[in-house]
Amino acid sequence: TPYLKTIMDCLSPSSPVERVVFMKGAQVGATECGNNWSGFVVHQAPGPMMAVQPTVEMAKRNSKQRVDPLIEESDILRKLVRDPRSRDSGNTILSKEFPGGVLVMTGANSAVGLRSMAARYLFLDEVDGYPGDVEGEGDPVNLALARTRTFARRKVFMASTPKITGLSRIETAFEDSDQRRFWVPCPHCNQHQTLKFAQLKWPKGKPDEAVYICEHCGAAIENHHKHWMLPRGEWRAGASGDGKTAGFHLSSLYSPVGWFSWADAAKMFEEAQKNPSLLQVFVNTVLGETWAQ
Repeated sequence: TPYLKTIMDCLSPSSPVERVVFMKGAQVGATECGNNWSGFVVHQAPGPMMAVQPTVEMAKRNSKQRVDPLIEESDILRKLVRDPRSRDSGNTILSKEFPGGVLVMTGANSAVGLRSMAARYLFLDEVDGYPGDVEGEGDPVNLALARTRTFARRKVFMASTPKITGLSRIETAFEDSDQRRFWVPCPHCNQHQTLKFAQLKWPKGKPDEAVYICEHCGAAIENHHKHWMLPRGEWRAGASGDGKTAGFHLSSLYSPVGWFSWADAAKMFEEAQKNPSLLQVFVNTVLGETWAQ
């Protein structure tokens, strides 16, 4: 996932960026990016960190399935976050203490969780899945952001697949940013372009034969060419933004070889033509764009 490198660099304390916004399709590695950041904070830049999932239940699941293995399989992190079986380890499902800081995980549906502590680092995952109001106390994103106010060098990472136009938190945040898109070179003519679904072509009824047509030279690009294209890609800003927010947009067409293929995208599109209710899912999760109702 070479496209994640710049995003993670922006999350480093050495970057002047305060807020990182990632509006994306499914299966591109955004949650893993946030978990990597958590590991970096524990090891390299200790401080109080809060990670918010749409619900407390999802936070518990992410902790067990993603965060615990991250700690257990890294020699360095395992030494810094004590074994949960030891007495007073400070290691529970939703809280991981380490020298100089703590990682607290909660759900956007818990006002108590969002108020639980001040945080220098804030990871807001799948923000378009958050409730509009949490227990009568207002917008959960604003409640979480309020926890970072006391830190001059705070970092906020917002990631989400977008949902509804006009109601999408991630789209609003992306529009405030410098709106970067990932440009990749054609393996035939070497000209850079952003991947657009309109350039994906296949014979009707044969999505497995989908190829990408270069907008510069017209050559057919195969899905396996992404192995070569992605490491040579570059993020280019499309707006000046507010000066503090780095925004990244990425569709699932960039998903690495072996994950989500162009044939998968073509198949989903054909199925959506037969069942209109699937079209919004396609626009949100494959194109990484909002759905206009």
